[in-house]
Amino acid sequence: MKALNLTIFTWLSVTGGSVFADTPSADEPRKIESIGEVLDEFHNAAASADWATYFDLMSDDAVFIGTDASERWTKPVFRDYAGKTNGWVYTLKKRNINLTPGGDGAWFDEILISRNYGTSRGTGVLIRSESGWKISQYHLTFPIPNELAARITDEIKRYEAEQTP
Repeated sequence: MKALNLTIFTWLSVTGGSVFADTPSADEPRKIESIGEVLDEFHNAAASADWATYFDLMSDDAVFIGTDASERWTKPVFRDYAGKTNGWVYTLKKRNINLTPGGDGAWFDEILISRNYGTSRGTGVLIRSESGWKISQYHLTFPIPNELAARITDEIKRYEAEQTP
């Protein structure tokens, strides 16, 4: 009996206590589709400098992490910055979306094409609120091909060394 109890305990620990731990919920495809629509609307609003829509898609405590190491902007600070621009255009090339086990949160990564910078990567987190999915964190990066990484990171190190008195 002890062996059976240990087996059941081990099985429950591994599966999270659910027989259906790996079975997606029936509404998972719709949630993923909704999240994709929010991200598409986010990029469309940025392209047209529709800052009311853009920032409404973010949670109140949202953070935008830009490409520069100094760029970690809260929503109000980022709103101020964005309001001084004409927007920016990123076109979706590929996107992956994953839901948290409870389905009230999600994380994503996407490959984007920028008019100014070429290939870019966006990653982030969304939460489901009473008013729908909201972006809580968005992180924009420039993916560096491995063959170029050493040269580019050496340039960054030189640049940073010059900035430090």
